[in-house]
Amino acid sequence: MLNVVLFNKRAKQWREENPDLKGNMRDYASMNELLVLVNMESYNAILIGKGMDQKERMIELRKLSRTQLMSIEKLNGTGIKKLEGKK
Repeated sequence: MLNVVLFNKRAKQWREENPDLKGNMRDYASMNELLVLVNMESYNAILIGKGMDQKERMIELRKLSRTQLMSIEKLNGTGIKKLEGKK
């Protein structure tokens, strides 16, 4: 489910589209995507604990992933460079 939320495809679909690549789609994900994926896994567990059904969780996790990816992209563009300059 998390692959569908973040990458918009199931693992099987990715394998069919990339038969020459070894491993799985997560092996080819960016650092930003992997960071968001870890956060999504934790948040998904919380939502399951609250009794939220899969459809509702997917909606919430999609919002979370979009927000986090946009925030990280902004930080990568400006914030990290500013931090690196303050050594």
